[in-house]
Amino acid sequence: MVKINKFILSLAVSIIAVIASWNPSAVTANSEGDALYSLRRSLFDPDNVLQSWDPNLVNPCTWFHVTCNQDNHVTRVDLGNSNLSGHLVPDLGKLEHLQYLELYKNNIQGSIPVELGNLRSLISLDLYNNNLTGVVPHSLGKLKSLVFLRLNDNHLTGPIPRSLAGISSLKVVDVSNNDLCGTIPTSGPFEHIPLNNTIRAFFPTFHPYPRSRGSKCTTDFGGINNINPFGDGRGMCKTTSSL
Repeated sequence: MVKINKFILSLAVSIIAVIASWNPSAVTANSEGDALYSLRRSLFDPDNVLQSWDPNLVNPCTWFHVTCNQDNHVTRVDLGNSNLSGHLVPDLGKLEHLQYLELYKNNIQGSIPVELGNLRSLISLDLYNNNLTGVVPHSLGKLKSLVFLRLNDNHLTGPIPRSLAGISSLKVVDVSNNDLCGTIPTSGPFEHIPLNNTIRAFFPTFHPYPRSRGSKCTTDFGGINNINPFGDGRGMCKTTSSL
């Protein structure tokens, strides 16, 4: 009986020690590390710039090209011009404290995950000069802290989401050199684009038949002959099935 009581006491002390040493930020850091490692697995990295991204480390803050705040939350991912190819992953949407996602000037393909709309702290989204396809996700309109949005020089199609007009913090928007169609939203931060320089905006000049590489779309300008790229946002993209 004495031995059993000693065992129970020892077990209780061990449990208390584990509870006392539990660090919720370490668990968060590990989930953020899992999200980043998911990105690493989806990328081809011939120059080994992601070599330090070791999934066995609890804290990704020690990885190169990753910056964390004082609470060990990932706030920056800097992988611009790193000779990477592959795809973005939905798990990036789990980096809820991320402020800067810099993946410009690579050879990243595929679509922009809608889950990026979960990055409510994001200030800068730089995906320009890649080979991204598909549409600009409507979910990006949820990024209410966004200041810089640069998606230029990809192969994106479809309209510019009107949800972006609800981001009052936007200062730089560049979606030029894509296959976009439709008209440009002119409400919210886009309202005064032609009139002042509070927003540096770089848009494609829309034509009835854009230089489409894949899906074909056109723009309904309501019979207006003088096409204004800063239209009222009522243009409509049509797929080949509806033409």
